[in-house]
Amino acid sequence: MSERLAACTCGQLSARVTGDPLRVSICHCLACQRRSGSVFAAQARFARSGVTMKGTSSSFVRVGDEGGRATFHFCPQCGDTVWYDMASMPEVVAVPVGAFADPGFPAPTVSVYEDRMHAWVVPPPEAEHYR
Repeated sequence: MSERLAACTCGQLSARVTGDPLRVSICHCLACQRRSGSVFAAQARFARSGVTMKGTSSSFVRVGDEGGRATFHFCPQCGDTVWYDMASMPEVVAVPVGAFADPGFPAPTVSVYEDRMHAWVVPPPEAEHYR
């Protein structure tokens, strides 16, 4: 069974995940662009039972475009988000793919809010695409 470590830049906050991601997706919504500081955000969902968090986090609750609530957990020292919880899916933990710093991480299989996607971004063609 695979094991991966996601961590903030300073290393104070981490999430160790066991098992393969349930889903890897990219989101092009404007809130994710702002949150990630990039033109889209990439995240992987894992079963909560396979995730172990370590360190002290601060949190921020964001309400999405369709009313869903997500609680983002970030390092109070360096500011990096290491995981987030979705109120609608309490059995799942989402981890920003970049927190793993692993170029071999699986490609996204889902791309959402593509109507807000930057024109030069090209999601994997075999991914599920949602406007």
